[in-house]
Amino acid sequence: MQVSETLNEGLKRGYEITITGAELEAKVNEKLEEARPEVEMKGFRKGKVPMALLKKQFGPRVLGEAMQETVDGAMQGHLEESGHRPAMQPEVKMTNDDWKEGDDVVVSMSYETLPEIPDVDFKSISLEKLVVSPAEEDVQEALKNLAESAQNFVTKKGKAADGDQVVIDFLGKVDDEAFEGGAGEDYPLVLGSNSFIPGFEEQLIGLKAGEEKNVEVSFPEEYGAEHLAGKAAVFECTVKEVKKPAPAELDDELAKKFGAEDLAALTGQVEERLKAELSGASRAVLKRKLLDALDEAVSFELPPSLVDAEAGQIAHQLWHDENPEVQGHDHPEIETTDEHKSLAERRVRLGLLLAELGQKNEVEVTDAEMTQAIMNQARQYPGQERQFFEFIQQNQAAQQQLRAPLFEDKVCDFIFELADMTEKEVTQDELKAAVEALEEE
Repeated sequence: MQVSETLNEGLKRGYEITITGAELEAKVNEKLEEARPEVEMKGFRKGKVPMALLKKQFGPRVLGEAMQETVDGAMQGHLEESGHRPAMQPEVKMTNDDWKEGDDVVVSMSYETLPEIPDVDFKSISLEKLVVSPAEEDVQEALKNLAESAQNFVTKKGKAADGDQVVIDFLGKVDDEAFEGGAGEDYPLVLGSNSFIPGFEEQLIGLKAGEEKNVEVSFPEEYGAEHLAGKAAVFECTVKEVKKPAPAELDDELAKKFGAEDLAALTGQVEERLKAELSGASRAVLKRKLLDALDEAVSFELPPSLVDAEAGQIAHQLWHDENPEVQGHDHPEIETTDEHKSLAERRVRLGLLLAELGQKNEVEVTDAEMTQAIMNQARQYPGQERQFFEFIQQNQAAQQQLRAPLFEDKVCDFIFELADMTEKEVTQDELKAAVEALEEE
């Protein structure tokens, strides 16, 4: 087998691999000999079939396997010997199209190798961490919002308005016949909640306690009960009480509604949540500062194929952001711009740098961290957590999508520990402005 270089420009590499006919035949014979003890053929004992018959019966299939294994072995051997790490899957193709059995196999292989990543002096990186604690008024405002979200309803005099709660008795009829599931007593209905059939709640607006009304509606055509779908119905309704919304009191009872032992415990939980939110925002600003510093400090040649692929993804994502009504990929070809390419170069440079730093410093995402990430993601699919978990376990690409940001954050944490870090106390408004500035860049 012979490997000769055909291209060496920047990160681009090209090679011609020649596998002699004799080498290929030897590989075929080796594979047939391995299989021979298990082969049975009429007229011969198991394992005693002559090689000539084995070649005639299985030769063509084994030849293809031998050719693929030999080429793959040659590629792997070359990469191990050269130390090259292809940026993407090498392009491999057979060049002698008129090949016939017994001829040498000539294969071309081309790829872009990953660049040498320069070392980084982490202590030379100066970072400023924004520190902010939730003010007492912010905690109280958050508690107030919780109380409003857990609003109560108190009896009111006068007519029911949108947003009020009416306590009603109702009896539904289709063609003057009551139907199953169409009746209720002392039912609390919030007007405007759209929890009843379309058109029902609006007809109760303006009624007072003690008043009656026949509400005329039609069941939707796609209604779950087929015998009612599309049918006109009349609901005989009696309004027994009208209530207006009122915020819940900030007390121990409210705390228990949110799973806390008392108001003091709920206040502590709210304060911790606000601290976590502020810490997350501060970290986002700090991480951007770190990435900006690394981008300025390190420069190296980038594989064009990675940059082009990333620029294409950026352009595609931005196009969909601007055209949210288009869900699939049935749209005009999206061209990349210099702006897309510039952003792609930054992402590829930082991605390669962080990957190299993580590998050199043995940064790893643990199984426990990965499991926690999957569980957090699964919560977005209530009732389907198990199916989501199984999907991730069986899908390597999906696992990598979850693992990549975890790995990146752990590498950043590693650098934070070694960088020249100072802290600056700021107000929530100053932190908010810093976060908004990130979004504008």
